[in-house]
Amino acid sequence: MSPTFPRARAYLPRQLMAVAIAGALLSACANFDGIDTHARLAAPSQSGLGQAVTAWPQDNWWQSYGDEQLNTLIGQAIAQSPSLKLAKARIVKAQAATGIARSSTQLQLSGAIDSTYQRFTKTSIYPPPLGGANDSLNNANLEASFDLDFFGRNRAALDAAIGQARAAEADAAAARVVLAANVATTYFQLARWMEQRAVAESTLNVRAQTLKLVQERVANGLDTRVEQRQAEGGLPGARLEIAQLDEQIALTRNALAALLGAGPDTTKALAPRLAVLQSQPLPSALPADLVGRRADLSAARLRVQAAAHDIDATKAEFYPNVNLIAFAGLGSIGYGKWLDADSRQYGIGPAIRIPIFAGGRLRATLSGRTADYDVAVESYNQTLFEAVREVADQVASLQSLAVQTTEQHDAQSAAESAYELALKRYQAGLTNYLTVLTAENNVLAQRRQAIDLKARVLEANVNLSRALGGGYADASAGTPLHAAN
Repeated sequence: MSPTFPRARAYLPRQLMAVAIAGALLSACANFDGIDTHARLAAPSQSGLGQAVTAWPQDNWWQSYGDEQLNTLIGQAIAQSPSLKLAKARIVKAQAATGIARSSTQLQLSGAIDSTYQRFTKTSIYPPPLGGANDSLNNANLEASFDLDFFGRNRAALDAAIGQARAAEADAAAARVVLAANVATTYFQLARWMEQRAVAESTLNVRAQTLKLVQERVANGLDTRVEQRQAEGGLPGARLEIAQLDEQIALTRNALAALLGAGPDTTKALAPRLAVLQSQPLPSALPADLVGRRADLSAARLRVQAAAHDIDATKAEFYPNVNLIAFAGLGSIGYGKWLDADSRQYGIGPAIRIPIFAGGRLRATLSGRTADYDVAVESYNQTLFEAVREVADQVASLQSLAVQTTEQHDAQSAAESAYELALKRYQAGLTNYLTVLTAENNVLAQRRQAIDLKARVLEANVNLSRALGGGYADASAGTPLHAAN
């Protein structure tokens, strides 16, 4: 008679008890003394971070510039940029790794069918007439296994995989912020070059008119050929500057098209203007702790947690690994009775694997995991301090640019007045052309500087938005970092 299930259930606790006792006795084999982490997370006080009291900037911060063309370009870039598609592919890969890790915590069920035609030996367990005969050995079983995970290896590996997947998601969010910032700054740079070209075109027209005036004065004997040659020399210089600016415009259009994930022709019709762009208003208080909302900082923090879980999983490998294994199916010698009820077979019991000597592999693996943790911690610290520096730099630049803009406006007003006065005096014969030329150069320099300052203010504003996370919100930002033991 075949063994009954009650007997199997009675036998199973005794097996598990034996395994538990063996595991307890052999756990002394685990030895990871002297292997520990060294890096420590930077304390908030070291970076000047406090408690967040405001949220700035908001998501889709670029809309505050009031330029629908810019909004469209950033939307296009987010939709089709290869850099974001690459980041999304990495998320899928990390999520797949999480699925693999999660499967280790679940019941494993598989089916196996094998049939082997063979000669049975006369000198083993097979009695005559089977011994020495040829026949088939057949099995069809449903097999199940479950890792009891007494020491948390599978759980720690799953937590590490989840952390890596969440870090990949944060990386994608960081890539989105960087992409939007790059599109905005490149767009502002294009506007800058185009407005500089407009100034150069205006300069060329003014110099052409001035040349006519000088030629008339030379014809009337009021000036010499020296003044005429000076006036003539201004035209090639203005045309040279236009050609240089045309090159910069073309290169910037190409760079913008690349950010959009499109061909160069996509940006040929763009004609942005700095005058219509509005700088984002800064909050009255801008605490440094807002850098904690950065996606790259969240990704670094999540990788520290994942590295700590990897250490836990590796330490668990020093202890016995216990699996519960069961099978049920049909087995026979020969095909004739393979499907008969008497061919039923089943079994259940634990399986234990105990690391006793691995040639130093386990300790070396743990050393590598602790080094990975140290790398993750120092990467987080470096990202943190770099983020704080970026914020401080952009705030300092914006404060300085506000002063520079005021002073430049006054300087340009004075230069414009001086030029108008010098031109009138020259027309009246009260001064020479060199005075006009000097005054004109001052005006042109101030006009160029005004454009540059406007573009710098916008770019610094974008860089500050990027440095503060670009509106990213990490749901786990308040979760304490898991420190490795």
